[in-house]
Amino acid sequence: MNKSKKIVVLGHFGVGKTSLIRRFVSNSFSDKYLVSIGVHITKKVVEISPDENLSFIIWDLEGTDEIHTIRDAYLLGTHGALFVFDVTRPSTFQDLKKDLKIITSKIPKVPILVIGNKVDLVVEKELKELLKEYNIDCNFLTSAKTGDAVNTVFQELAKVLNV
Repeated sequence: MNKSKKIVVLGHFGVGKTSLIRRFVSNSFSDKYLVSIGVHITKKVVEISPDENLSFIIWDLEGTDEIHTIRDAYLLGTHGALFVFDVTRPSTFQDLKKDLKIITSKIPKVPILVIGNKVDLVVEKELKELLKEYNIDCNFLTSAKTGDAVNTVFQELAKVLNV
């Protein structure tokens, strides 16, 4: 059996949303920064069990520093979301709780995983101190560049959505 689920990936400019998706979908990475304009849609099938798959229709939303400006039309029909921040740029997570409140008001009852990306660029001890300082509670720390925890994020989302 194959079910489809719409996943939106959102966050501020340059946090690595497109790179995370590219790593997950095609297991590749590019250092070239390309700005996403509007939305880019890709698809990947995730195996839940030997006889069950989940098709992720992944919406890569353009980055914005003003989360409230995300077009509601992009969020219609969303089953799950990833909110990505850049662990090297506090400006992308210092208002995390406010940003998440805005998102949950737009897509209530939709599971949202919070992802700290670019962990390959920081020392683990310093990262833990930073997250504690800002009182950041994230679900996963990833690196689109190295692939660390990227597949795990999507597998966890698949589990959450397949309940």
